[in-house]
Amino acid sequence: MAAPGVEVVAIGDELILGDTIETNGAWLGRRLSDEGIVVRRRTVVGDDDDAIRAAVSESLERTGTVICCGGLGPTPDDRTRAVVAALYGWPLDIDEAWVATMRARFEARRLRMPEVNRVQAQVPRGGVLLANDVGTAPGLLLHDDTQGTTILLPGVPQELRWLVERHVVPYLTGRMARGRTPVLRRLLRTTGIAESALAEQIDDIVRSIAPLGVAFLPMGTGIDLRLTSWGDLADGEAQAALDRAERRLRERLGPIVYGAADEDLAALVGAALRARRYTIAVAESCTGGLLAKRLTDAAGASDYVIAGIVTYANEAKQRVLGVEAATLATQGAVSEATAAAMLDGVIRLTSADCALSITGVAGPGGGTEEKPVGTVWVGATVPGRRQVRLLRLFGSRGEIRERSVQAALKILLDLLRGEEP
Repeated sequence: MAAPGVEVVAIGDELILGDTIETNGAWLGRRLSDEGIVVRRRTVVGDDDDAIRAAVSESLERTGTVICCGGLGPTPDDRTRAVVAALYGWPLDIDEAWVATMRARFEARRLRMPEVNRVQAQVPRGGVLLANDVGTAPGLLLHDDTQGTTILLPGVPQELRWLVERHVVPYLTGRMARGRTPVLRRLLRTTGIAESALAEQIDDIVRSIAPLGVAFLPMGTGIDLRLTSWGDLADGEAQAALDRAERRLRERLGPIVYGAADEDLAALVGAALRARRYTIAVAESCTGGLLAKRLTDAAGASDYVIAGIVTYANEAKQRVLGVEAATLATQGAVSEATAAAMLDGVIRLTSADCALSITGVAGPGGGTEEKPVGTVWVGATVPGRRQVRLLRLFGSRGEIRERSVQAALKILLDLLRGEEP
């Protein structure tokens, strides 16, 4: 039996205008799916009575259960409470106990509660107040057999999440207990392959593992593959099916898959260095320190990172890393010879066990017919192995820099693991 579903309606002009990014729906999707409840649709509307009424009414018709985020504040633009109460045909009453709770919280901070906050104690007659211990806006639960269930939550993420854990998850899991199985996910992380090529390479596997779903999630640094069991299989069957699917994909893709779940490539490189008690230093040009940043973002990076050197100008490549003027004059700064010399120079300076170098044309200008924008040379060395590779990258300046770093990290990880980059 497929997992039961709800819909989410996020409310606020700031969401429509783009002043605030709507994140509550994404969090609800992840959190509820862990309980076997799927967010079937997410809608964003402004602070407009007609838009709110239409969005909630249509959501109720489709799934019978809707969660509204936002519009429960004390100001005139907070319209959710009144609109949804009217949709159910229920008048609003003041919950004096909640007024007293709010007033006590203000007084505890030696503040006077503005009378406008009394609006936040309005509860639709027939509804249930969901006490909020981390804010002044309580959640509200409305249900009848004709309309269905509407849950109103404040838009402040901290408050919404607290109310979901304390009130919403227990209510929904109790109400939807029959036939509910968890929505299970696996994430495989790939890099160095385009989305279309990846899809073509695993097309037969994708078609053969139904009812598991496969989603391709492209990012600047690679493609994530998400495998999902949507509740059609019992928990044990789903886990076994996911295991089989993951095994087949890993066998097919080999080192293209560098990790799983939320594993970061730089963190995996760091773990491999630490396990071998190796140190590393990096020399960068077009990436301007981004490679060193990625490596040092991980806590404990001081165990293995010695130095990161940015030699942006040719003069710096010569004076700091010892790249010969003749190499730069005949081969150019963006060349195999320069990338190799940068490797040698940074190891000579730091005595690191491993090193990476990057030099390229990130754009948007600076490219030539021979070396267009996106031409990048990456060097990597570990004890006993060395690679200098040419990359032909595409995208904006930021994307080329990001992809250059990801490629360098992947080449190094492959060398550390004894694989062919």
